[in-house]
Amino acid sequence: MTNFSFKQTHICKQTGARTGEFRTPHGVIETPVFMPVGTQATVKTLAPYEVEELGAQIILANTYHLHMRRGEEIVSRAGGLHEFMGWNKPILTDSGGFQVFSLAKLNKITDEGVEFSSHIDGSRHFFSPEKSIDVQNALGADIIMAFDECSASGCDRRYAESALSRTTTWLARCKKHHKNDKQMLFPIIQGNMFADLRVRAAREVLPYCECGVAVGGLSVGEPKSVMYDMRDVLQPEYPIDMPRYLMGVGSPDCLCEGGGRGIDMFDCVLPTRTARNGLAFTTGGKLNVRNAAYKDDFTPLDGNCGCYACTHFTRAYIRHLIIAGEIFGARLISYHNLYYLTHLMARVREAIKSDKFGDFLRDFRASREYTDNVRESDEL
Repeated sequence: MTNFSFKQTHICKQTGARTGEFRTPHGVIETPVFMPVGTQATVKTLAPYEVEELGAQIILANTYHLHMRRGEEIVSRAGGLHEFMGWNKPILTDSGGFQVFSLAKLNKITDEGVEFSSHIDGSRHFFSPEKSIDVQNALGADIIMAFDECSASGCDRRYAESALSRTTTWLARCKKHHKNDKQMLFPIIQGNMFADLRVRAAREVLPYCECGVAVGGLSVGEPKSVMYDMRDVLQPEYPIDMPRYLMGVGSPDCLCEGGGRGIDMFDCVLPTRTARNGLAFTTGGKLNVRNAAYKDDFTPLDGNCGCYACTHFTRAYIRHLIIAGEIFGARLISYHNLYYLTHLMARVREAIKSDKFGDFLRDFRASREYTDNVRESDEL
């Protein structure tokens, strides 16, 4: 615990939303914060210095993907992820549990762990709570996740309850196996879309929380209204003196709604994945530069944005790059999208500190930044 601490720095008088400071061995994180995803120890198409200059305070790497390519041994020999990838700020790794259940071909789930076939080459593997901790210890991230069973959206209550019980049992094993005090272990709250199971999970993980807790199993296909209901149910259950991390959420509307519901940390592949398809987040709503309307548009992606892409290039040029299949187009939109989201969270923090987050959220909900995401689909 001497390597980690968290304190609330301000509580909005309008809404009760909060800002905070999360101290880690690799720096202080101001919250609420959005974390870019570097699945394979890289944020796709971007150099570490670019990720830092666009405002990122912390990034996420993926345990499953790095392990499936036998990466943890190499990373460990290099001195850990920070040395391996040239990133000197905090890093978080997930447990690999979500990918084991969503990407791999499952063969058998038992109380011991999960036996599965690789999505890469079909080879057989086994992940247990202890294995997940071993891999994450070798990767050397500042923040690591407990191995959990993420039940699919729409499953019945019986299965959701069984998965929750297994997750709690696995958490105890993760806690017992984890020995590195330079890595903070976050328990994960599961429970699917059942309010009472969510509350039960939050209370069961509390004894294992040292300086952080995560919420998993949301943003997995359920309507956003259901996700918000689950957040509302959980909000009174969160510990006050540690950060709360909502896993896999990254659209502008969900980030602002989450900030108002006591969430401190978010991550998602959305900004870089959509960028590769030509989709940019802007203060005027979503913009798909593939649209022919932008062929002769010599304005920036977002006239209100100060990022490198917006201050140096036009929609017409970036559209040309995307249509031509040039990687520079994906780089520019990825840079812009991550800049937009990190600075959106800076706007959220400033609104909270100014005791005006209620006004900010009201105006944001009425804007294209928000409604574009809601109108496109109510399904995540």
